[in-house]
Amino acid sequence: MIYESLIYGISIIFLAILIDMILGEVPTKIHPVVYMGNIISRLKNYLPNTRFSGLLIVLTTNFIVVVVTLLILIILMLINQWLYLIFAALILSTTFSINFLIKSVQDIQNDLNEDINKARKSMSYLVSRDTTQLTESRITSAAIETLSENITDSIISPLFYTALLGLPFGIFFSILFAMIYRASNTMDAMLGYKTKELIDVGYYPAKLDDLLNYIPARITGYYVIFAAFILKYDYKQSYDVMKKYALKTPSPNSGYSMAATAGALNVKLTKENVYELGYGTDKLTKDKITQAINITKVTSILFIITILVIYLIFIVLLM
Repeated sequence: MIYESLIYGISIIFLAILIDMILGEVPTKIHPVVYMGNIISRLKNYLPNTRFSGLLIVLTTNFIVVVVTLLILIILMLINQWLYLIFAALILSTTFSINFLIKSVQDIQNDLNEDINKARKSMSYLVSRDTTQLTESRITSAAIETLSENITDSIISPLFYTALLGLPFGIFFSILFAMIYRASNTMDAMLGYKTKELIDVGYYPAKLDDLLNYIPARITGYYVIFAAFILKYDYKQSYDVMKKYALKTPSPNSGYSMAATAGALNVKLTKENVYELGYGTDKLTKDKITQAINITKVTSILFIITILVIYLIFIVLLM
């Protein structure tokens, strides 16, 4: 029974990864993150700007996400086992974003080749900073920062919780936890800012996201270093920069993958008046975005291979 459950679970996980990598995001009209965003936005508009409101938003949003996901999975399971496998994988694929993350940064690079104003406009959709006056090097830095930070948020963390919880609890519950992670990350993306409007209501969403990403962020940093080694980038500097600069960002987590990437590429990543990561001497030219994309791809592949190996070990032990 456990043996079959593991095979079933790893099948759904890898089908979800294939769906994301080949097909990309599901249409916006049916994407769970869009509905999560609508719930969060409505709750924020109805509730006062207090920390307790933020806690209510966290609890209510996650409750709705769990109940709806649970109902969908149970209905699919009762209808047909194969239908459940396909749609469970489709639902799971919406919790991570390998294809979209890489494509978004590739689009920035393409825009830089055409027109810097176009690149500034595209960059504004991915970062919270003012992009209207960014130079080519600053746009390149912002693109690499966004890409490397989101290796954790969009790839490693959701896969970490899916695979980790899929072992003891089964794929059914791991999908639920993956959806909770995605809801929590969405709340942080919408509310977790230290502005006058959001500093109170965003307190608990930000803390929950920090907690959930704490272990995956550190794992990601080391996987980036391993990826740098495989790609023959400066993996020694990657490790050194990560150790020295990982905690220089406002977030306790985002600096690990960003600093490791900065070291691997021998560049300095800068968000004005917020942080400087690394001491690299290379210029932030457009080809550095390509190298950062290579790191992201290899880091993702390495973690996926790790998941596969862990499941295969358990399957072999149970044979």
